[in-house]
Amino acid sequence: MRRFFFCIWLLGIIPVAGALEVDALTFNIRYDTPRDGKDAWPKRQEMVGQWLQGQAPDVVGLQEAKRHQIDDIRKIATQYSEYGVGRDDGKSAGEYCTILFKATRFALDKANCGTFWLSDTPGKVASKSWGNGIPRICTWVRLVEKKSKRAFYVYNSHWDHRSQPSREGAARLIIERIAKRNHPKEPVILMGDFNADEANPAIRALKAKPLGLLDSYRVVKPDEQAVRTFHGFRGGKATGGKIDHVFVLPGTAKVKSATIVRYHREGRYLSDHYPVRAILTF
Repeated sequence: MRRFFFCIWLLGIIPVAGALEVDALTFNIRYDTPRDGKDAWPKRQEMVGQWLQGQAPDVVGLQEAKRHQIDDIRKIATQYSEYGVGRDDGKSAGEYCTILFKATRFALDKANCGTFWLSDTPGKVASKSWGNGIPRICTWVRLVEKKSKRAFYVYNSHWDHRSQPSREGAARLIIERIAKRNHPKEPVILMGDFNADEANPAIRALKAKPLGLLDSYRVVKPDEQAVRTFHGFRGGKATGGKIDHVFVLPGTAKVKSATIVRYHREGRYLSDHYPVRAILTF
């Protein structure tokens, strides 16, 4: 028997392991402000935590998350570890672009993770450029599946809502950072609230060479018109621009499914954005 397996190994026909499937979710949770009234965070936090705990995506990119909001979520959705920093001090102040990942399935590669600021000085904490009035960041990790030892990168970002030069500068910087990652053959997920729809030049830049990123939603639903992802807690209206995206690097991933999540309970929505979910195979 050992001679048989040795022979087929020599012929190169030993089967490889199955595809690595990853369920990825981008989710702007809306920062905690009393101005939201009946939709303020204290009235949503349990629903958000329970929904994430029950749906259990493998990887979640949060945007607008304050430190206490992340803690509130993880008290309920206990299956997740996290990586990220506050954008105002590089520690815990201000909004995060935290990446949650299933602790039992994935390990964080601590030599390949970080946060950079979307500016001319990306290593400078709280730095701003290109016309954005507040700091903007991208948090990234390399996750290793514990069982198979296969790895992939996740980048999670929240672009400026006013400055188009900032969005275009952010696109250039993220493209550069992805291209220079230490393991250039490994898959990449780029997700976030980009405050830019599909026609925006900054989004078109992500889809163009050299990376040519694929919008996972459009891979499976190329003609769908009802794609609005910001709804201001009102829901209902689906026409309009999709500004929340999950991108993948071509040639490294297949998109099994993709969905704009319009979940609500008793008239209350998870956030003022719809999450976007994609099931990917690497």
